[in-house]
This record gives sequence, C-alpha cells and structure tokens, in this order.
Amino acid sequence: MTETIKRGTRLSGSEREQLAGELSRGYAEGKSIRALAEETGRSYGFVHRLLSENDVTLRSRGGATRGKARQGG
Repeated sequence: MTETIKRGTRLSGSEREQLAGELSRGYAEGKSIRALAEETGRSYGFVHRLLSENDVTLRSRGGATRGKARQGG
C-alpha cells in the first residue's frame, strides 16, 4: 500500500487515482474500510467517499441484526 499520507493533505490527479486503485484492490481482497483508512492514514469518510466515487460496490455491515436475532430465538 502507498506510504502513509499526512491527514488533511489534498490529493488530486494521478495521486488520487493511484490511491483509489490501491484502495479498491484492498477492499476487493476483503480488507475493511477502517483497515484501509488506518493503513493510509486517511479518515474512514475519505476512504468511503473515494471507493464510492470509483463505483466500488460496498459490502453490507456484518454481524447479527435485531431482526435476525428475533427470528432465531
């Protein structure tokens, strides 16, 4: 993954495209948005926005929901 970029540093052009590609690959490999944010030193929101802007289909949240818990019990 790209070296940690200082939080708040503006990314544009080829740098932004390169980071978007790396984040997309990492997410496709199963890494979470939070893990990708930590690796790159960016915020969760930035990573989420960059993935969304690049038409990455985001996974739903994991874990049991209240509806599933009620049905099982």
